[in-house]
Amino acid sequence: MSSDKTSASRATARPGDTSPFALGLLLRQAHWRALTVMTEAVRPLGIELRHFAVLIVLVDRGPTVQRDLATATGSDKAGIMRVVDDLERKGLAVRKSVPGDRRVRAVEITPEGMELFDAAHLTAEPAAERLVADLEPGETELLKDLLTRLAYPAAK
Repeated sequence: MSSDKTSASRATARPGDTSPFALGLLLRQAHWRALTVMTEAVRPLGIELRHFAVLIVLVDRGPTVQRDLATATGSDKAGIMRVVDDLERKGLAVRKSVPGDRRVRAVEITPEGMELFDAAHLTAEPAAERLVADLEPGETELLKDLLTRLAYPAAK
């Protein structure tokens, strides 16, 4: 079997690959590009994107137990503990006891965390605009809608 024939028959060697893996690979590339752009946007504020992801959840949901933070951010138990430890050290979040269960601690954003949250949005706006600069008007909202439906499929 010649190498030309082998490489020509491989789905991944074709431009516009339609293999079952193409969507996942494309989403991964888009993720890495967004991660790189947004990481650079929040770096001057002294935080990483993983810290900001937890702040987003805390602003959205209010005080949240660590187990739920891990689920919401796609982290594991040890990883979320490290992030919350970092946020506490920076004065951006605090752990508080949950009434009725001394073993469970809820994480709450501090006023300083809210200030940083607001500053990060202002800082990240130009980066976010650059990220979607090649999209046509309306496509950014469409992309968000499609990705939301892909990430959170409706129960059937």
